[in-house]
Amino acid sequence: MARYNGPKARINRRLGTLIYETAGAARALERRDNPPGMHVKGRKLSNWGLASQEKQKIKHYYGLLEKQLRRYYHQVASKKGNTGEQVLSLCERRLDNVIRRSGLTKTRPQARQGIVHGHFYVNGIKVTSPSYQLRPGDVITIRPKEAIYSLYKAAVGDGSNQQTPDWITFDSETLRATMVGLPGPGDFSLPVDVNIVVEFLAR
Repeated sequence: MARYNGPKARINRRLGTLIYETAGAARALERRDNPPGMHVKGRKLSNWGLASQEKQKIKHYYGLLEKQLRRYYHQVASKKGNTGEQVLSLCERRLDNVIRRSGLTKTRPQARQGIVHGHFYVNGIKVTSPSYQLRPGDVITIRPKEAIYSLYKAAVGDGSNQQTPDWITFDSETLRATMVGLPGPGDFSLPVDVNIVVEFLAR
């Protein structure tokens, strides 16, 4: 799941939301918002099926393996507050997601690829793990190499994917992103019923 290479348009249609942001997958969802396959448009899901579908949204959207999602759940299960919101907060604070939400890339898979190739530094240290958890005050910069800088400068040049949330600041000149706070319930970018996912994981 962390690296899904199948037809992304089918996932968007099956889950009924914009999970994969490539142009073709987005157009497919706009043209046909019903799930792929025959005789599925009016089918009702069981409680288990609905919970499983919502869990798949999280896994595909953030590029998580089942083990990673369960690890996030166990990290916050005993803490005070809404467990589902805390799970999504951990997902949002992943390095690949913060890079995507800052506008440096157009998709999370692009962000993950850049991280693995050593294109990004956190607080001046190269990080090659897409799942790296950021904290308020952490600063993301581009590897000081002209070809890499030009690559990401072109990605943010037109500003079309600049929808930076309040908990991230981004300087389009230096390509410097800073996490200035923690994401709250209103900041989560994925429309998902996380509470039924938590119930599913707690079984």
